Amino acid sequence: MDETSDEPPTSAVLLDNCHFSQVVFNNVEKFYVPGGDVTCYYTLTQNIVPRGKDWVGIFRVGWKTTREYYTFMWAPLPSDARTDTAVQQQIQFKAYYLPKDDEYYQFCYVDQDGVIRGASVPFQFRAETEDDILVVTTQAGGEVEEIELQNKNLRKENEELKVSCASLQKQNIDLQEELSKTQELQDSLESLRNNTEKLELELNSLKKENKHLKELDDCREVELHQLKDEIRNVTSEKERLETRWKTALDHMDELQSRVLNYEKKVETLSHLDHDKTEQLESLKEENRQLCMTVTQQVKPSLSITVLRGARAERLRHPWQRAGTNIAQSYENLGDSQQNCDLMKELEEQKRLYQVLQAQKNEADEENQKLREENDRLLRHLSQAGEVSSFSGVSQAQAPVPAAEVGGLLFGNPYSAAGGNLGAGAADLVSIRKCPMCDDVFPEDIETSQYEAHVQSHLLECPLCSETFEKSNQQVFDDHLFCHGLE
Repeated sequence: MDETSDEPPTSAVLLDNCHFSQVVFNNVEKFYVPGGDVTCYYTLTQNIVPRGKDWVGIFRVGWKTTREYYTFMWAPLPSDARTDTAVQQQIQFKAYYLPKDDEYYQFCYVDQDGVIRGASVPFQFRAETEDDILVVTTQAGGEVEEIELQNKNLRKENEELKVSCASLQKQNIDLQEELSKTQELQDSLESLRNNTEKLELELNSLKKENKHLKELDDCREVELHQLKDEIRNVTSEKERLETRWKTALDHMDELQSRVLNYEKKVETLSHLDHDKTEQLESLKEENRQLCMTVTQQVKPSLSITVLRGARAERLRHPWQRAGTNIAQSYENLGDSQQNCDLMKELEEQKRLYQVLQAQKNEADEENQKLREENDRLLRHLSQAGEVSSFSGVSQAQAPVPAAEVGGLLFGNPYSAAGGNLGAGAADLVSIRKCPMCDDVFPEDIETSQYEAHVQSHLLECPLCSETFEKSNQQVFDDHLFCHGLE
């Protein structure tokens, strides 16, 4: 029934959702004569924006949706593009496409979304009859009054409808505003939901990071406790070594004081020996003079004296031959008592010298042993100082002076004696004892056995050869664990 093959855009929107006031139809006749073209006049208000697919259709009264049109024509676009003023438009329907019955029809303006934007009053397609012509006669006076009353009522009803329409339009505007606000609220709600999802993702990420940081903190705390335990062990080990070192120093001080006492005794004996030597020289001189006198006076006894002197010379030490000559001279002179005293004194000096020589030899041997023991203690302290990275602190707090090669820690205490040590050192107590368990070893024990005993108390790292005491097994295990982390 359309003059074109294109179908207009329609929809199933009901009448309640249509806006009939946006397009107003003008000069609509009550009757259109069949067989003639029909021109439709309408006004586009400022509330509508015309588009290319808008159309005007003829609908039978009682329609429900825009799909029930009888025929239609495309609505032309206005020549004036401004939308702030009303625009008058018209469109012509050809007679061939118009209805042939006498039912009531109306014009409807439909936009390209298929929504009604305006509708006209109903009209019919039929010829006008005489009954439709209003003839004013006297007999129709009552009917005129009735019509006027109806018109008055209709005007009143029209006014009420206008008021109601204005109220509905206002409600429609309010509803549109509320709908717009609702749409804004929905957009805001959607934005808030997106932000909430982002925040939840960030929160989950922060929770995971916080959990990871807590695990790292627990690991650091465990390592800190282990380091504190290691520091306590190293500190206790340092204090124990310092105590042993102080004990060794006290023992060395005691030995040095004893050596000084021996030196004083040697010096005293040296003075005594010097006095005896001087006395011996004077006796030699006196003996020489007496020998000369005896030689001149007693020649027959000379041969006997010479034989006795040779025998005594062979039996006595060479440096005491002068004393023997003195004894022989006194025998020749007959002073037997003085001769015997001199001989006893010389014998006593001899024995004293032999005792001092033996004591000196023993002191030299003891000194050599002390040197070896001192070197071994220094080596052990050096190894014990490497137990942990804190050994530098302990060494800074208790510095150890370096000993000369082959010498004692505080120098050779026997050098001042000039090799004439006379005091006995045989009763010195040996300090060869284990620094770990304080076991004392006799002097006849070999050094290798002593070192093997000390080594049995130690644990050696197979990676860096650092040594630890067996009592510090936890420190040794932590050390190996650190190598594993590397």
